[in-house]
Amino acid sequence: MVSAQPLVLGIETSCDETGIGIVRGTTLLANVISSSMEEHARFGGVVPEVAARAHLEALEPALRQALDTAGVTLDELDAIAVTSGPGLSGALMVGVGAAKALAVALDKPFYAVNHLVGHVGADVLRTEGETQIELPTIALLVSGGHTSLLHVRDLTSDVELLGETIDDAAGEAFDKVARLLGLPYPGGPHIDRVAAEGDPAAVRFPRGLTLPKDLERHRYDFSFSGLKTAVARHVEKLRDAGLEVPVADIAASFREAVADVLTAKAIAACTDLGVPRLLLGGGVAANARVRGLAAERAAAAGVELRIPPLSLCTDNGAMIAALAAQLIAAGHAPSALDVSADSTLPVTLIQA
Repeated sequence: MVSAQPLVLGIETSCDETGIGIVRGTTLLANVISSSMEEHARFGGVVPEVAARAHLEALEPALRQALDTAGVTLDELDAIAVTSGPGLSGALMVGVGAAKALAVALDKPFYAVNHLVGHVGADVLRTEGETQIELPTIALLVSGGHTSLLHVRDLTSDVELLGETIDDAAGEAFDKVARLLGLPYPGGPHIDRVAAEGDPAAVRFPRGLTLPKDLERHRYDFSFSGLKTAVARHVEKLRDAGLEVPVADIAASFREAVADVLTAKAIAACTDLGVPRLLLGGGVAANARVRGLAAERAAAAGVELRIPPLSLCTDNGAMIAALAAQLIAAGHAPSALDVSADSTLPVTLIQA
């Protein structure tokens, strides 16, 4: 019988980061991440086939490193967990196949879990003295592939999708705007760096889906395609006129528009639903302005803001292991071994 503090290995391969994490209940033992970002940089974005191949090459060394860091053996594990979706199909298949092979070879329970809910699960991994996440909570998950607003009533059984992007994800918009400004991939960190020297009020870029008519149908949804186009047109207009492009000001103004929409809608959800807690997750949670504006608005609204450590905000295996540990502790049965990778796995399906 598995204990209430199960020793779980988690595998995450939904995009361009191979993550292997090991947790014991809510205690983090290892969090190894091998990124193929440099391989994608010359293409200006993630190439699915390259990502899948990189996962194949990184999995075994990452697994060995995680076991060494945690000081445990494969035989000691209580369960194997893996992201089964959403994400890139080929990349997901690598992780799911590896997890199934380990589960069968070791005769261990197999848990296929939802990537997005995993980001919320990362917050249960608190160090000694830190408080555990309280539920319900609103969760804003923002990355290169996802921009989602969730109402999490129960981490293992009740997650509702309030809204999501209807076009580009926020992280994707950062990458595209960075390219327009001549900044390297990935765009988020570079725009954040350059924006620190710029004026966020230099250009009033549009805030997608925030007009009254839009809020009626898309109160909690996001749209960044129009913002990206507005930046492109602004830059093009300056260049056509032979003027210098003020990269810092445009980066700061763009970043402000994204942060404004993300945090406004997240706090609105907290207020509308009477939930005094907001959790930020995903790689864009590392953005200085998103974090700063979220803190300002949460404080003004009387909302507790929680942001996991940056190493647990980006895609990682520890969050997958943590979610599976919660499922095990709550008495959920293992997943069937015929579960497939599902690139469009709905967030309401916490365990496949």
